[in-house]
Amino acid sequence: MNVARFDPTKAFTAEEMAAVRQRSDGTGLLCIVHAWFMIAAAMTFYALWPTPYSFILAVIVIGSRQLGLEILMHDGAHGVLMKTRGLNEWASQWLCAYPVFTDTVPYRHYHLVHHRATQQPDDPDLVLSSPFPITRWSFLRKMLRDLTGMTGAKQRFIQFRMAAKDGVRGFFAKLGRPLVANLILFLLLWALGKPLYYPLFWLLPLFTWHMAVVRVRSIAEHAMVPDNDDPMRNARTTYASWLERALFAPYWVNYHVDHHLLMYVPCFNLPKLHALLLEKGNREKMEIRKGYAAVLRLATSKRSAMPLL
Repeated sequence: MNVARFDPTKAFTAEEMAAVRQRSDGTGLLCIVHAWFMIAAAMTFYALWPTPYSFILAVIVIGSRQLGLEILMHDGAHGVLMKTRGLNEWASQWLCAYPVFTDTVPYRHYHLVHHRATQQPDDPDLVLSSPFPITRWSFLRKMLRDLTGMTGAKQRFIQFRMAAKDGVRGFFAKLGRPLVANLILFLLLWALGKPLYYPLFWLLPLFTWHMAVVRVRSIAEHAMVPDNDDPMRNARTTYASWLERALFAPYWVNYHVDHHLLMYVPCFNLPKLHALLLEKGNREKMEIRKGYAAVLRLATSKRSAMPLL
């Protein structure tokens, strides 16, 4: 199998590479603070104006920022969220990964395989993109399972069951720190007089809206790409509006071709990298789509007969 490789040293000068790969403790921390500020603001908004509409809005905002925390954890897994290595590891774990029941270290080992074998038979993420295209009915059923919490409950059940197979010690080795992080979050809300906000505005978004936007993001990144063997075209960059960035693509995750071409570029430098790639004449070589609606139309383009009534 002849898989092409992108050589950044031939595409960029040393100065250009240094500029886009520049890490920053301050900027990385600011991204994390922004995510948690939006989560706190959504809860506060509901506390001040408790209506069904503000409740739904809070769940949507928080679920999207939970995806944002995972994206920042992803940068931590690449070692680029912070410039200081120890701070990068601690912040990506305790402020990003553990609150959403994940772990930077095992994710790192898994995810780097995805980068080495993108869209190849041994890509561990191939299962996310290979089923496409699907029908619109199939997509709607998947989204319904996401939004009703069925997907999230199934994933958490599998996660806890797998951890329990190793006994009590193994269980707490795998899930002890995520449980501690969630206990801290619950105690903080309890101290503020809002203990019910933990299930309502942390677990509920995590099990529902968060799962839906994770699915949309996964589809956009690799589903229905035009060439599995071309590094410019086996991932997708999606131009996103401000609303799409808020809901589906926080922290510049929509620049996914760019991330695969130079995976050690911090998320906050991806727009700069993208502009540089376009400046060097790569626009027609890259898989780029305008908007998530266009990507979803492509991914749900399989025809099916209307269900019988």
